[in-house]
Amino acid sequence: MSLKQRITELIAETGPIPVSQYMALCLFDPADGYYTTREPFGAKGDFTTAPEISQMFGELAAVWLASAWQAAGAPQDAILAEIGPGRGTLARDMLRTLARIAPDLTRRVALIETSPRLTAIQKETLGATSATWHRDIGELPGAPLFIVGNELFDAIPIRQFVKTPQGWRERCVGLDADGALTFVAGPGTTDAALPDAPNGAIFEIAPARNALMQEIAERIARDGGAGLFIDYGHLQTGVGDTLQAMRAHAHVDVLATPGEADLTSHVDFAALGAAAGAGRLETRAMTQARFLLGMGLLERAGQLGAGGDAGLRERLRGEVERLAGPDEMGELFKVLMVGKDLANLPPQ
Repeated sequence: MSLKQRITELIAETGPIPVSQYMALCLFDPADGYYTTREPFGAKGDFTTAPEISQMFGELAAVWLASAWQAAGAPQDAILAEIGPGRGTLARDMLRTLARIAPDLTRRVALIETSPRLTAIQKETLGATSATWHRDIGELPGAPLFIVGNELFDAIPIRQFVKTPQGWRERCVGLDADGALTFVAGPGTTDAALPDAPNGAIFEIAPARNALMQEIAERIARDGGAGLFIDYGHLQTGVGDTLQAMRAHAHVDVLATPGEADLTSHVDFAALGAAAGAGRLETRAMTQARFLLGMGLLERAGQLGAGGDAGLRERLRGEVERLAGPDEMGELFKVLMVGKDLANLPPQ
């Protein structure tokens, strides 16, 4: 029985399910979930992440982490961690760079991953390594933590609320008259303060995302360290439906193929920053373009292209455009830095 059939039967038996539950089933169902059964990354998958586009992304992330580590006094017991490492491409590029500029930061490397299938791919990507794998951040030993997460928070399920004449109601997935999946307004509401908006408006909250960020922040506040998180989303909280599905690098109907398409939503960086602030950390947020250009993206592309042929320089130009161009990832993707003291960290 397909995941779609199982979800349909569940709704028929119990009634509409919240969007957050639908997302969790589609992405993480042990038998048919998207991340438990599929290879989502790269040209042959459903989407391409920044580390897959260019080695420069991981190199510049490594430079930032090395700067944060040095600003903290270069603690020798520090843990370098990536949470949600995908295929391990970002970790590989960061470790290669750090081996040159801050080798002591690579003494204790941890990857936080819940998928056994992806863990196996990451181990193959990284090859011989002393890195350790963990299912959650709580498994890491107490030590200064320098952590990065790329396209992590967008895949954590959200709750949606729809404005009705009776007020805000939780948006759910139910069945229409023909038994097909459809969005409905459920009976549930929330104690959270929701904005004034016209009927039909959608507002998203992400308590699971905020809880994870607060856990990371409290850990850094206690033991020291810093965090760098990159995702697509918005810097200011706003009204709107951002739930989307990607399959074969194209947008598809969110309800059409449960478990066969990647479900994500835009990250509310204002809310994430507030969660980190609740964990007693400083935060800085900016566009990916500002971050990468400020970290030296153009200069690094020039170094890689020096002495190369026209084909190499054109490829690098294309990578820079995809990573930082205003019509590509540069403005859509945002960067959140968290730490005890960010004042002297790049980019300035």
